[in-house]
Amino acid sequence: MAVALAVVAALAWTAPDPETIRLLSITRVPGAGRRWWASRLTRLVRRPDRRRLAAAWRRTSIELCQAIVAELASGRTPGEAMARAASSLEPPDPAVLRPVIAAARDGGDVAGALQGAVPAHGGEGLLGLAACWRVSVTVGGGLTALVERVGQSLREAEAHRAEVAAQLAGPRSTARLLAVLPVLGVLLAAGLGLRPFSFLVGSPAGLACLAVGVLLDLAGVAWTNRLVARAERTGA
Repeated sequence: MAVALAVVAALAWTAPDPETIRLLSITRVPGAGRRWWASRLTRLVRRPDRRRLAAAWRRTSIELCQAIVAELASGRTPGEAMARAASSLEPPDPAVLRPVIAAARDGGDVAGALQGAVPAHGGEGLLGLAACWRVSVTVGGGLTALVERVGQSLREAEAHRAEVAAQLAGPRSTARLLAVLPVLGVLLAAGLGLRPFSFLVGSPAGLACLAVGVLLDLAGVAWTNRLVARAERTGA
């Protein structure tokens, strides 16, 4: 029962505003409500995956810069260096870099291909490489020095991001602990023979207390996560 109430509270917390509900009822688009809930739940579930995907793309960009510098140092042309370096990587989505490899091998617009390959999250390094390539082709700047500078800036940014994440690990753990404490309190009361479950699910006052407690707990977790996310964006 408590789990069901928690799920209901989570759905209520992410529910559409009254104007959206009124608009859906007026337009009566078939399946619109189901699609809204599905998209909302999908975003909630995929949020951690989005963060991991961005981190993977940032690591790929750093590895790509290092590989390009190594290939250029061995005497490769810029196109060959890019094609060999990109082919040696294992990005989160290999299909994203295929147009870049093809453009580098065929002498095409590598900068444009890099810009087209930028993922939605974690693509800062590819944008920097595209700018390096465009500057090198336009004004004849040294590509090796430019790529080295981009790689260095990416490594410094990643180190700073890791430091910020380490500093925020404590608040995250504290927030999780505070979210679990009400459940531990109920279990402790049950262990002492106070029968809290009978009160929480056996009376209207208990159900009201349970619903309010779940809502407040979820609101606290959401607010803490928002504060931590804002601190991460500010620190990055």
